[in-house]
Amino acid sequence: MRRFKLGGGNQDDDQSSTTGPASDAGSVPPPGDGQSQDSPSWMSQGQEPFSSGDQPAPFGGSAADPQSSGGDQPTSSGNDQPTSDSESASADAPPPVARSDRPADVEADRAVELPPIPERTEAQKATAAEMPSRVSVVDEQPPRPAPPAGASEEDYRWHSYKHYPSGRPDAVEFIDVYKAFGRNRILRGLNMGLPEGMVSMIIGPSGTGKSVCIKHMVGLLYPDEGDILVHGESVPNMPDDDLFEMRKKFGLLFQDGALFGSMDLYDNVAFPLRQHTEKSEDEIEDIVMRRLNEVGLASARQKLPNELSGGMRKRAGFARALVLEPDILLFDEPDSGLDPVRTALLGELILEIHRDMMDEAKEKQRTHLPTFAVITHDIMSARRVADYINVLWKGRIVEAGPAEDMLNSENPFIRQFLAGESQGPLTMD
Repeated sequence: MRRFKLGGGNQDDDQSSTTGPASDAGSVPPPGDGQSQDSPSWMSQGQEPFSSGDQPAPFGGSAADPQSSGGDQPTSSGNDQPTSDSESASADAPPPVARSDRPADVEADRAVELPPIPERTEAQKATAAEMPSRVSVVDEQPPRPAPPAGASEEDYRWHSYKHYPSGRPDAVEFIDVYKAFGRNRILRGLNMGLPEGMVSMIIGPSGTGKSVCIKHMVGLLYPDEGDILVHGESVPNMPDDDLFEMRKKFGLLFQDGALFGSMDLYDNVAFPLRQHTEKSEDEIEDIVMRRLNEVGLASARQKLPNELSGGMRKRAGFARALVLEPDILLFDEPDSGLDPVRTALLGELILEIHRDMMDEAKEKQRTHLPTFAVITHDIMSARRVADYINVLWKGRIVEAGPAEDMLNSENPFIRQFLAGESQGPLTMD
């Protein structure tokens, strides 16, 4: 290893060492300013430590031949001279700059100056904006939409419009849907999705349009503007024959069960099969009794609706919604009118039936996985049942995403609603 002596000595010695030949390979450098000549050294000759004025050779400088004997070669503070035959070829190369001659804040011999990054043209920016991101944690958020006509930005200040990814395609999708009944504007630019194969919930305050969404899904109502897609097909643009066929994909549990009062429980559950299929009575009986067993009503098959409790009517409506093996099952506030215990039991039943239908769909390799959509404002049901949550308020989605993300949301409105607190953005107005 070579050394540079930057301090000590006199100018004449430096000049002589610059113009004179290099020292012999085995010579020992003179002691530095801080070391006495007769101070003992425990190191062998040629391996003494640097003196106070010495510095290591600069990065990129020529090194002594590793095969040469002896220790380091003494050099002056001036330009380097070749110290062996192996270095003679580089004698004409520009000498390295002493470290003391460089700016104090820059290591010039280590710094690499990169060319400046050119500005992208407008065409490149437009192309990059159109290309989808291949790596993302959450869905890329579009620009914040303007408030609907007649509303201010202040009215929608709590709408972040965030949509966290579910990892699955949407079985049902609302695209910029507007719906009004006279002067009463219900849906005001709704963008919402129900992921396939999951139990989704649409929650929000009363009167925000949750039940109106169900009627749009099955084609009982049509939007004033926008579109509704079911498995990629536009519901408002379907011919009547296709619309009637599409409705067979749905099962619906109404708020009060909606059973026919003149029919017993068995006939109520068998009604869709007799209406929409050509199955024999033996096949119908097998299907009806299987569904009644699933909801725990097999022993009540001959009872009339007015002989059933509220929870039993709900379960009977659930069994009727299942007999056509729908791809999409809709629950319109299934917990309304039920006590907390029966509400919890109904939630467990929904999860159990969904798991069974998922297993059956995978076993039979069906095109679409069963999708459940629960309309409710009961927070405990959302915590127990939901895989995916859409929070609807003022005709638009505040935020939507997997249940874990929504239950831990930092949005003040969502936190207030899920906690049931009186203080927050939501008031009695």
